[in-house]
Amino acid sequence: MSSDASSGAEGRRLAPAGVGQEGVPAPRHPFALRDFAAAVLVLVVVLAVLAPWYGYHRDELYFRMLPLDWGYTDQPPLTPLLAHAAVHLLGDSVVALRVVPLLCAAGSLFLLALITREVGGDRRAQRFTAWAMAGATLTLLFGHVLLTASLDLVVWPAALLFAFRAVLRMDGRWWVAAGAVIGASTLNKVLVVVLMAGIAAGLAVVGPRRWFACRWMWAGVALAGVLAIPTVVYQIAHGWPQLAMGAALSQHNGAQVRILMWPMLVLLVGPVLAAVWILGLVGLFRRPGWRQLRWFGVTVAVVVAFVFIGGTQYYYTAGVLATLVAIGAVPVTAWARTRGRRWLVAGLLVVNAVGCALTSLPLLPMQVFGATGLAAINTAAGDQVGWETYAAQVSAASAATHADAVIASNYGEAGALNRFGRDLPPVVSGHNALGDDGGPPAGADTVVIVGSQGRRVANLFASCTQIATLDNRVGVKNEEQGQPITACRGPVAPWDRLWDRFRHLS
Repeated sequence: MSSDASSGAEGRRLAPAGVGQEGVPAPRHPFALRDFAAAVLVLVVVLAVLAPWYGYHRDELYFRMLPLDWGYTDQPPLTPLLAHAAVHLLGDSVVALRVVPLLCAAGSLFLLALITREVGGDRRAQRFTAWAMAGATLTLLFGHVLLTASLDLVVWPAALLFAFRAVLRMDGRWWVAAGAVIGASTLNKVLVVVLMAGIAAGLAVVGPRRWFACRWMWAGVALAGVLAIPTVVYQIAHGWPQLAMGAALSQHNGAQVRILMWPMLVLLVGPVLAAVWILGLVGLFRRPGWRQLRWFGVTVAVVVAFVFIGGTQYYYTAGVLATLVAIGAVPVTAWARTRGRRWLVAGLLVVNAVGCALTSLPLLPMQVFGATGLAAINTAAGDQVGWETYAAQVSAASAATHADAVIASNYGEAGALNRFGRDLPPVVSGHNALGDDGGPPAGADTVVIVGSQGRRVANLFASCTQIATLDNRVGVKNEEQGQPITACRGPVAPWDRLWDRFRHLS
């Protein structure tokens, strides 16, 4: 294709598929449907069986209780909308909420196997990708619990698959598909803009730069912009709360994230697959047939740099790591030609999957889980323990003190009280989007404060007394375990003046 990509066929000419020797594209291999289906079936069965175990994650309780809106202080509207849809269609249960992440996890295996096929992977390589990623931490974790990252399981691989197809097939129309995915995803996370910036940076630094003269690529950018309009309008109308949220995350988590992100480049997929994604990254710059994809190496660097500089969440690298594993499957299976090597690879994948499952899924009985101390590593499972028990303890404290309101320190506690609380007065929280709903009623004199915030606001009342301690009764150390339940009386000022002292982003 000439440097004038906007002339003639405008990037629409289809090159022979695949990535063989430089300048000699190889045909794409058939899709390994049967092998892919087997991996998906195993993953779906595991996630379905474990769906009701332990209980709601704190984020699921939050999504469930948020009123439907065009956006929130801490996120766009899509994930809460899906949570409401699941509850409406399937019933108000934790299993209903987990149908969405399960489908996302299954879809991610399909997209990643297609990426392997697109870069020249045969059936064995596609099979490797499907089975390997079915046991990766990021697939199991984000496929088990409904998080905003659950949708990223399909968004990032889909956008990158379409970008790879545009470049490898020399068909600019795929940029429009990539733009559609990126634009629609802004209704879930603004983070996807970093991916788009990373793709642009990669093409600018290592090429092929001719795509910047392609009208199809700019059409994709324009489509992404149009689809992002609802998110942008909400941000403008509300003073760019996403920037405030990012700054708060960086302030509270930045130092920790900048340290944790490096081991998480390994742990998000497991040690075995970390070696695979490294092979994929090296292969982008060493394999002649992948010359046209070297821009993706720069994209990975942009995403990693963003996480390090921003200091927001360490798992924001998950999408590019999964894609690198799909690419690395090609050299791994090329090496594993003998029976002995194939058995070695299979054994390593099993070990990797077991380790990833223990650190991302609720596999053990709660009492055993608490005794082992695994909650310090598997924090997602720890965040699914004790909510019903905590809610009962708070309900009892509220009744004993005749409280006029309950103030939860975070959205998990507020969500648990919304779901499991009994005969409670108004429940409020200053955490993230819940702070926008306001504080206790104007005349509230006695309030029960749940969690750590009770210690920090004692000076706002005439008296505060700890009346109970949160205890999940299974010994699991999570954010709530051991925190106080405090009764406070006589606020020193009207609630509309005090409420800002309770509001916080994290």
